[in-house]
Amino acid sequence: MLYYLSNFSHVWEPFNVFRYETFRAMAAALTALLLSLAMGPTMIVLLTRLKLGQPLRLKSEVRELADLHSSKKGTPTMGGLLIILTVALSSLLWCDPTNKLVWLALISMIFLGFIGFADDYEKVAKKNSKGIRPWHKLAAQLLLAVFVFEYLGFFSTYPDEWHRLYIPFFKTAAVIDMGLLTVVFFAMVIMGTSNAVNLTDGLDGLAIGCSITVAMTYAIFSYVTGNAKLATYLFLQPVSGAGELAVFCAALVGSGLGFLWFNCHPARVFMGDTGSLALGGVLSVIAICVHQELVLVIAGGVFVMEAMSVVLQVASFKLTGKRIFAMSPIHHHFELKGWDETTVTVRFWILSLIASLAALATLKLR
Repeated sequence: MLYYLSNFSHVWEPFNVFRYETFRAMAAALTALLLSLAMGPTMIVLLTRLKLGQPLRLKSEVRELADLHSSKKGTPTMGGLLIILTVALSSLLWCDPTNKLVWLALISMIFLGFIGFADDYEKVAKKNSKGIRPWHKLAAQLLLAVFVFEYLGFFSTYPDEWHRLYIPFFKTAAVIDMGLLTVVFFAMVIMGTSNAVNLTDGLDGLAIGCSITVAMTYAIFSYVTGNAKLATYLFLQPVSGAGELAVFCAALVGSGLGFLWFNCHPARVFMGDTGSLALGGVLSVIAICVHQELVLVIAGGVFVMEAMSVVLQVASFKLTGKRIFAMSPIHHHFELKGWDETTVTVRFWILSLIASLAALATLKLR
């Protein structure tokens, strides 16, 4: 809403600063951070009073891990509500309220946050350790993919533009026209990212720390893509209005830092599926909006590693009866190998930062 103050720059010239995405991005990050720090304690108390504590699954084959995590039992979950709320408030305050891409990102985040909330509620309140049925999650993610496809086509001057998959590393645009398979591709991106972030959310601060680096990466991609001159210079496909997504991504960064304040080891609150599905979903939608879906595989390298460890573990056990890792996702493997939880988390943050820098390097490696 504060974007409109730029219309009064003729009354007071400093109001003109609200026109710039860079200024509003920094302001959005700071606003989301302060909101998270201010609202976090109240949110934690509320979740604790509602007895929405994290259950601890004790399985004989992972007894050692259960012992390591025994202190986490009862820690309030569904903390993803704090992330969703602060990002939404900061975005509404600092983004251009007429920008269609911002609304798409916001709707996607809230929708998958609701699905995650339903899953957390089943696990915590109804004591159903399996949560909602997996096909319900997949159906919701597929529905979101269809919505994203229709939304982008409806509000775009050139709807066919969203059928194109842009391949990085080429100066002359390497493009694949996916046609009707675009919906399938969108579904794969959304399902893959949201579920990968969900799998990564197993240690204090791990998922949110990696999400922050990916959000920072896409803040830069969004700004560049939204600037026609910069995009053309860097051989990217310009996207009208994408610059406002930089403000949204900055809000994600600020909110993530605020949540990490309470989620770092020993965590006072967990994001739960409420936060992990919402974060993964919104990052995938932003990647789609700026035509950088394939770069997400690089930027989200830790998420890919976590998801692939589960796939390989299951495949190996079914085919050979043997496990590749002590336990999957892979962060638990390192725990069982003797790494301290904080050591695993910080080292994975470093890997995530390296992956994000590699993703940003694709801007020049063309």
